[in-house]
Amino acid sequence: MALIQPFKAVRPPKDKAAVVASRSYEDYSKAERKAHLEFNPFSFLHIINPGYKFKKTISGVERFSLVRNRYLEFKEDHVFIQDPEPVFYVYKTRTRNHSFCGILAGTSAEDYKNNVIKKHEDTLEKREQLFKEYLKTVGFNAEPVLLTYPDNNSVQEIVEEVTAGVPEYEFTSIDRITHYLWKLDDKKKIEELKSAFAQMDSLYIADGHHRSASSYLLAEELKAENPDHDGSEPYNFFMSYLIPESHLKISEFNRMVKDLNGLTKQEFLVKLDEWYRIENRGSELYKPSKKHHFGMYLDGEFYSLYLRKSIYEFTDSLSELDTQILYETVLKPILGINDLRNDTRISYGYGQHNVVKMKDLIDNDKFKVGFGLVPVSVEEMKNIADEGLQMPPKSTYIEPKLRSGLIVYEF
Repeated sequence: MALIQPFKAVRPPKDKAAVVASRSYEDYSKAERKAHLEFNPFSFLHIINPGYKFKKTISGVERFSLVRNRYLEFKEDHVFIQDPEPVFYVYKTRTRNHSFCGILAGTSAEDYKNNVIKKHEDTLEKREQLFKEYLKTVGFNAEPVLLTYPDNNSVQEIVEEVTAGVPEYEFTSIDRITHYLWKLDDKKKIEELKSAFAQMDSLYIADGHHRSASSYLLAEELKAENPDHDGSEPYNFFMSYLIPESHLKISEFNRMVKDLNGLTKQEFLVKLDEWYRIENRGSELYKPSKKHHFGMYLDGEFYSLYLRKSIYEFTDSLSELDTQILYETVLKPILGINDLRNDTRISYGYGQHNVVKMKDLIDNDKFKVGFGLVPVSVEEMKNIADEGLQMPPKSTYIEPKLRSGLIVYEF
């Protein structure tokens, strides 16, 4: 039984939505960030980069307090206003090739604790604690956790009815993504939507494992500090963007390694032959098209690698995952990469033209060898979450990527 709640969003008025909303901070180059901060006084980047006002880089706890101050200034200047009643929000984005549509809602920290909201990635305790302290200081969350659920006719009918109306926001950002937002404020529809989700056994985290873990830690801490706690307080929920599985887009991360761990090319290929049937594809770009098949680029040539299933043992959902197979058969035993998160010899790439980028980096001696994979499926992601397992890092690049500052959830 999944619990979702409407909430009173803090958000920009219609005429400022397009200039307030920003991509995630890391998604901008240094030059782009500087241009936005210099020429757009309404950008949400001013809140999350508060040191710009003082022409100074500020970090740690001092930054948290200044983020809070910039946020309050946006409210004082009516760049942010708060809706008077709790509602749900339907948010849609459209690119040239894809359309995503889902529901912004408060989701339950207790559901996270009880594994109704399921995870497929491990989290780092240090990052959880740091972000928990950040949330406690600033008092808001401006970037929702991305959750997915099985396609549901009842939910879809409500969404279609809402999106048939005039949107609250409609604008196109400079990356050519068109954004739409509707308020779902009909009390009957609100209850119908809550009821539809209450009949679902599970929700799955697609993106935002650290955000959801930190929100749960904050809820536990504030609960312990509140003698009048009754479970209805905003801190018992965290903002999520709930999207049906059919709308989710998962792309692969390729792997690139800087050396062959002291092996010659011939020695490396001989060791690889133990696990894979190897075919030389020459200089023509090659991408794998099936599970358990891999592409490899080495010394100016592409190879296809076909797993020898007779010697590789499948024991659970994780063992069947291609990123795990590559780690267990190549990266760890042959190339000596044990720590996928911290080893500086390995790097990751994603995107439509990533095979070309990978080839260019290797041809320019930035890396020695690269591996291409097929994307992880939603079903694989769910199976791993259901079994309480964790994927290797950089197993999935998941879209949609959401704007910060368009909808803000206050604790």
